[in-house]
Amino acid sequence: MGNIAKLLISIGVLFIIMGLFTWVFGGLFSWFGKLPGDIRIQGDNYYFYAPITSMIIISLVLNLLIYIFSKL
Repeated sequence: MGNIAKLLISIGVLFIIMGLFTWVFGGLFSWFGKLPGDIRIQGDNYYFYAPITSMIIISLVLNLLIYIFSKL
């Protein structure tokens, strides 16, 4: 159980760091989420947003980081 607790704490700290980074440097990534392939549909009473391309980029970057850190 100790490993799961450490993993959850690490993920929480990572989310906090990502949140602070986004808050401080949010203007640098204003293009993110508005990429071609991100679906945005707006009607009178609803708004649908599916960031497909953005999620693919995040997935590729995270997979690359995991690959690099697993080789260390």
